[in-house]
Amino acid sequence: MFEKILIANRGEIALRVIRTCKEMGIKTVAIYSKADADSLHVRFADEAVCIGPASSAESYLSIPKIMAAVEITNADAVHPGYGFLAENAEFAEICTEYGIKFIGPSADMIRRMGDKITAKETMIKANVPVIPGSGGLLKSAAEAKVEAKEVGYPIILKATAGGGGKGMRVVWKEEDVEENWNKAKAEAKASFGNDGIYMEKFIEEPRHIEIQVVGDQHGTVVHLSERDCSIQRRHQKLVEESPSPFVTKSLRKAMGEAAINAGKAINYEGVGTVEFLVDKYKKFYFMEMNTRIQVEHTVTEEVIDHDLIKEQIKVASGYKLDGKNYIPKLHAIECRINAEDPYNDFRPNPGKITSFHSPKGHGVRVDTHVYAGYTVSPYYDSMIAKLICKAQTREECINKMRRALQEFIVEGIKTTVPFHLQLMDDPKFQSGNFNTGFLADFELKEEV
Repeated sequence: MFEKILIANRGEIALRVIRTCKEMGIKTVAIYSKADADSLHVRFADEAVCIGPASSAESYLSIPKIMAAVEITNADAVHPGYGFLAENAEFAEICTEYGIKFIGPSADMIRRMGDKITAKETMIKANVPVIPGSGGLLKSAAEAKVEAKEVGYPIILKATAGGGGKGMRVVWKEEDVEENWNKAKAEAKASFGNDGIYMEKFIEEPRHIEIQVVGDQHGTVVHLSERDCSIQRRHQKLVEESPSPFVTKSLRKAMGEAAINAGKAINYEGVGTVEFLVDKYKKFYFMEMNTRIQVEHTVTEEVIDHDLIKEQIKVASGYKLDGKNYIPKLHAIECRINAEDPYNDFRPNPGKITSFHSPKGHGVRVDTHVYAGYTVSPYYDSMIAKLICKAQTREECINKMRRALQEFIVEGIKTTVPFHLQLMDDPKFQSGNFNTGFLADFELKEEV
């Protein structure tokens, strides 16, 4: 087992990793930018190293600075968390070259799943259902039109290096292809430095269902059931839950087997997520694989009573899985609490938190790195907390979440708590009758 782990991340996820390491008797190193000097992950780590100014490019994305912190603290492993360098093959490769264990998959695995075209080709070979579309990157808008005629409209143009909804355009008819092609390429180039575009059939009324997987160094891959991440705004998840109110026992079995096949196709090591789009007829299609821990891993932890960070660390140290798949015992819902103003188009609302009270009680969990007096920086993601509730049934879980949200007090900045409270009261959400387009028709009641 590792003696000291450096967490190459910040905020909530860094604190989450530190907690598990402490329980495992492993020393921890936090890195932080000058903007994060007062974050709780810095306070609770055994050691902390400032690696630069607020800019991510000069701190959390600087591989030389992070590796220097590894060297001066004598850490023997790095946990990348999510975001930043978590799916950066070069970072994983450099860690390996210097004899530092990267807690996650190898650089080759990251590359094979990071490029959407390569990932799709790999899935086809593994007999995992994929969305019909172009066989590879498209060379021109004219070629996109030819492919679209074969697949049928609507189609979606996607950046091969994409993520977070960037470089994506839905096209409903041929005359709109060229304009959307140009926009998708420009956005992809600006966001990822890669303007490669491919095309897929646009799945109408889809659910976003993902399967949590774990693979060890001995060739075993298991799944830990599904999460429903369909409540999204501009392709950004706001609410996640498990089990999905849409998924049947037979669908869960089929998707779980497909996710395991996906992992085995690349000899996957670590904790990862295979994401699928599921249409209204319950046909599912591979979308992408995230080769890291996810924000919403907590939902799975609550329904199967597993510490996934501990699982990550154990697998990275050579632990052998028992080969058992897990099915939810309870129901859990996670609401992302963001420093955003839901009454102003969810505009980021950084600033000083003057008062902070997190909810308590049976089946209520809050993962956060903030507190009263903490200043939310404008430089990073706006998520300040995750509120996770679990109960015996989905109805009980919604009721518990509503109560917990009513107890959640954050003053000094605007948050998404009012949005989540109204969502819990929405009849369609309560019935489980929603898809990824749900929030397009959701109207917030006036601010009280």
